[in-house]
Amino acid sequence: MKHIVWSLALVAGLAGLSGGAAFAQQAPASPAAAPAAVPAPGGIQSQNIFEVKPDASADPKYAEQTNGERAKVQPGNNAPMWRQVGQGVTGYSSLPKTQAPEAGNLIQPFVQYPGSRYTNAGEAWRQVRNHWIIPYGAALFAIVLLALGIFYFVKGPLGHEHPDGTGPRRIERFTPFERAAHWANAFAFIALAVSGIVMAFGKFFLLPILGTALFGWLTYALKNVHNFVGPLFAVSLLVIILTFIKDNIANRADVVWLAKGGGMLGKGDHEVPSHRFNAGEKGLFWWGITIPGILVVATGLVLDKLIPGFGDVRGDMQIAHMIHATLAIWMMALICGHIYMGTVGMKGAYKAMRTGYVSEGWAKEHHELWYDDVQAGKIPRQRSASQPAADAAATASAGQQPAQV
Repeated sequence: MKHIVWSLALVAGLAGLSGGAAFAQQAPASPAAAPAAVPAPGGIQSQNIFEVKPDASADPKYAEQTNGERAKVQPGNNAPMWRQVGQGVTGYSSLPKTQAPEAGNLIQPFVQYPGSRYTNAGEAWRQVRNHWIIPYGAALFAIVLLALGIFYFVKGPLGHEHPDGTGPRRIERFTPFERAAHWANAFAFIALAVSGIVMAFGKFFLLPILGTALFGWLTYALKNVHNFVGPLFAVSLLVIILTFIKDNIANRADVVWLAKGGGMLGKGDHEVPSHRFNAGEKGLFWWGITIPGILVVATGLVLDKLIPGFGDVRGDMQIAHMIHATLAIWMMALICGHIYMGTVGMKGAYKAMRTGYVSEGWAKEHHELWYDDVQAGKIPRQRSASQPAADAAATASAGQQPAQV
């Protein structure tokens, strides 16, 4: 009982002290009493960065200041200049516009190329090249090579073995001039294709193997090969077009050939009759060589700044490059099929372009309508100016007159 009484007395005393302190705080201060001075905190003080504004920003025309005006109030702040650079404003340059139309213009204006975001033209070109041309071009190559490999192992070389014709029993398929034009264009195209592949895709499969130094020298050398071989390709392409265009005009036989898929979709190995070139070869001539080839040559000349009025500004170069690279990859993919059919894909095809002659059996099997025209005399067997001596001797021994040219 005594302990309880002492506990209650202690609690009451503490409550009284608390109440007195509260009353003392609420009571008005004596007029004579002076407020106590609060000591200033020491050390570095923090401040909200969003509330910090430079003194110069108080000027209502702060955002409109030129770079010179900004330098007077905030030395080293070049924001006005870089704002103009980002907007494509051309700065001062001592070079004349005729010599350097874009001198003083660091960043191009905003554009949107097919496949890019709306951004400055340089970045838009980079996006098209790196996100579309390079990956999808590589995928197209891989698909074409895989398809040709599968076709070879499933079908094998097309056609039959035919004994070489001699004398009047063989037909001149390509004249020496046609073969010279073909091989000149073929070697130029291969040089351009190899150099272009290394420049476009080499860093993915050659750089890790060769290293930076050797790959750099190789790419530099192939870039010069590309530039010097380009004119040879352009001239030989023109010769190819003018030489073979007359035999690549579509006709009714091509419609039949396409409807039957060239004879590859049905059973048996009999080919659909065609003239000197079938519809597949004509399609390659127009859509794999002539049309894209002309555009590739034209854009290549722009990239080399050889066409007056084109290629002087970066925008022209970027558009020319995108067209050039896209069509060049397209041509290489299609011509892979042409190279396959002209070598291991068809028996006797390579020899026809190497020697110029085919046997009657080969002509009848692969181009029956052309063979019929030769047999009927509509097309001469020997189209070049002179017949080889061995053939002339065989013809004379056979008691026949040499074929008329």
